Amino acid sequence: MNALDYHVLLALSAGPQHGYAIKEAVAADSAGAETPRAGTLYRVIARLITAGYVRETKPNGKVEPHPGLERRYYGLTAIGRQALAGEARRLKGTAALAQRRLGEIR
Repeated sequence: MNALDYHVLLALSAGPQHGYAIKEAVAADSAGAETPRAGTLYRVIARLITAGYVRETKPNGKVEPHPGLERRYYGLTAIGRQALAGEARRLKGTAALAQRRLGEIR
């Protein structure tokens, strides 16, 4: 799983979101390291849908009307939640290994 995939899944772990909200969450969660353009973001979402990690869904609660096209909302599937948890464990282990090798923890 690449960093952008991880951050999209992480953004969706908070609940269903539309594309622009996902983009903003990815940028915030990555401290600006990941700032996907619309085309890139929607290709990632399409790939995650194909993998079974994300599905198109309805938003939680009341949604304010949006001028222009109706927004599509995306949410994590159970498999997507498992994939995110697995990747988080992998990253945690990798970070701990790096810290040990650098002598930061014993």
